[in-house]
Amino acid sequence: MSNMPEHDEQIRQSHSGLIHRVVMHCNNPGSVPDLEQVLQQAEQNDWKQLVAAIRDIMSGKREESILLGLDDEDRVIVGSILRGLQDPSTLPDLQADFDSSMAAPGIAGLVHASRTGNAQALQIIANMAKQMLAAGGDMGILAGRIRPLVEGERDADKLTEHMSEKGQKLMVDILEELLKLEAN
Repeated sequence: MSNMPEHDEQIRQSHSGLIHRVVMHCNNPGSVPDLEQVLQQAEQNDWKQLVAAIRDIMSGKREESILLGLDDEDRVIVGSILRGLQDPSTLPDLQADFDSSMAAPGIAGLVHASRTGNAQALQIIANMAKQMLAAGGDMGILAGRIRPLVEGERDADKLTEHMSEKGQKLMVDILEELLKLEAN
């Protein structure tokens, strides 16, 4: 583990969604319908060792040896998952910061798939919107903008109205990803 607690906490916060999803899945398999998609996206982003460690945890392995061979960031994430399974009060705050560069491609992919009639993607994005609404703030506002996105709204001014700077960045990143997907 790195010797900079604030750096570790920043890693935990920026990956809080993933950490919570894995712990939720381990406690109630099948309760996180988008987890496989999140893991596949992480693999595509070259996080293969992290995903392998997470899959080990999901299959029941809980030994500290899972941490061997992981880089600092992956070790912090996996360690947080293992601690969260033992004591849920150690999980990072879901309402803290979010990283739009990580979230935008996944959300855009779900919106795009929903627009093309993929029922599973529509179900996943509906469940995600419920979680966002519960989180409140920018996430709550974004939850309310999912349907317009699925219906084809692309006006950034309309979609970012009443959002903080971070929320606006996330929405603009989602729109950019959507435009790429729609161009193909």
